[in-house]
Amino acid sequence: MIEVQDLTKVYKLSKSKMAQLKTNSNIKRAADGISFTAKPGEIYGLLGPNGAGKTTTLRCIATLLTPTDGHVAVCGHDTVKEGEQVRESLGFLTNEIKLDPFFTPKYLFEFFGHAHGMTDSEIAARKADLFGRFGITAFEDKKIESLSTGMKQKAAIVVSLVHNPQVVIFDEPTSGLDVITAKSVLDLLKSLRDEGKTIIISTHIMSEAEKLCDRIGVIIDGHKVAEGTVPEIVEKTGAADLEDAFFVLYRDNHKEEEYNPQKAFGGARK
Repeated sequence: MIEVQDLTKVYKLSKSKMAQLKTNSNIKRAADGISFTAKPGEIYGLLGPNGAGKTTTLRCIATLLTPTDGHVAVCGHDTVKEGEQVRESLGFLTNEIKLDPFFTPKYLFEFFGHAHGMTDSEIAARKADLFGRFGITAFEDKKIESLSTGMKQKAAIVVSLVHNPQVVIFDEPTSGLDVITAKSVLDLLKSLRDEGKTIIISTHIMSEAEKLCDRIGVIIDGHKVAEGTVPEIVEKTGAADLEDAFFVLYRDNHKEEEYNPQKAFGGARK
């Protein structure tokens, strides 16, 4: 289980960053009082436009960032005070963390397996399962730099799951992937949910959220503005579907601005 209570993360901005963001404030509240709970056996989705605070939230959960305020617990362990125990219980994947291009999937899988204290036999059994499931076996001795984008993503996924974690966090898991590879990733997440894992993903792809997520938290400008199942969010906003519901929420939280759907999605509307 993941418990997030009043999570706040504040950054101080440089003058150049202030100019880039077109703001007079030197403070950026990337996450502002966000609370939610993700339970075992469900996929919880963080839905929002680019820059909404989704990745910041996930990085705080994964112990890569320290919250400015609030409390985050993973499987009962405080992410600040018990970071090592948290990291042992979760697998974290983001497109911004790349595998070393000069190593092979096999080497990296075994390296991180040993880092998690796994035996050779445990690693071998886990590798046979994951590499077989994702079709990596034929490429396991090739350097990461020589693999296709989809195969690199698959390799990153299996490495993040080497220790069979109880909690899985995927940040934009299908970003930049072809349809076939994206489907294999989504199928994996569904199977992990069925095994009783706690799963959180972030996305701005409406169709992905509708098909995959059991519950959704909508984040806009660092605030959670809605939460529930897709039908619940659609009903609360009086919209026709999740995409329309998102635009209603975005519009209601930017009443002082001219409504711009392209800005809402950061140029990506799928």
